Amino acid sequence: MREPNPITAAAKASGEPVFRQIGVGPWSQEHPNSPRPDDPAIPDFVSGCYDAALLDEGDRRNVLDRYRYWTVEAIRDDLDVRGRHGFEVAVENWTHDFNIGSMVRTANAFAARTVHIVGPHKWNRKGSLMTELYQHVEHHPSIEELVSSWRAQMQREIDAARHNADTADADRSNTDRVNTDHDDVTAQPCEGRVVALDIIPGAVPIESYQFPERCLMLFGAEGPGLSSKALELADDVVYISQFGSVRSINAGAAAAVAMHCWIAQHGRGIQQS
Repeated sequence: MREPNPITAAAKASGEPVFRQIGVGPWSQEHPNSPRPDDPAIPDFVSGCYDAALLDEGDRRNVLDRYRYWTVEAIRDDLDVRGRHGFEVAVENWTHDFNIGSMVRTANAFAARTVHIVGPHKWNRKGSLMTELYQHVEHHPSIEELVSSWRAQMQREIDAARHNADTADADRSNTDRVNTDHDDVTAQPCEGRVVALDIIPGAVPIESYQFPERCLMLFGAEGPGLSSKALELADDVVYISQFGSVRSINAGAAAAVAMHCWIAQHGRGIQQS
């Protein structure tokens, strides 16, 4: 019989690990002297916020403590109310890349506005750990359709911002309360850009790139990278500087790096969880 690796044998004999318990037990155990939050008779009752089964059985999901016992729909709606960030991410799904789940999970962690999946509808959800339930995920048949619809949405946002600014100016004029020393805090139109993440000639290093506040980040599949059409439609192409022996890093890791770069530059307008 083959002797086990000495490290493996020592690890098994160490008594480790002892994992801490995640989540909470049934409401009656955790809060024995408090009424259930789904009881309509309590003063601060909110309809539809709590999941009766989770209150009965406990909540061991990978969610923040503030969302314990909440329904999936209530969590997703609360993220919308608290405000999602101005960046969106898109990934091409032509090779059924297993990294898509990881990207969705990271997008949820950084409160991305939307995740767009281009290509076949089916994708491996294992790496997302159910975070797709709390994240807006949209599917598109082609990168051209996605970019076209996204730019149309940007134009609608610009038109709405200009309309609101014109309305605010008219209101100030009508009330004769124009203050020349007052800073103009009216929301200004924000023109979004399509940012491709790939290593190609002419790309700029992410370390020196200033991400637009509203942008759509494009990610390709592990190996082939972005399609020619995606690179053609992008306004900017950005690469992550690397210093080892391989040409590229894992696609899910690249997406996480890019999203956090945006957060480092812009992510101060939303209350941190």
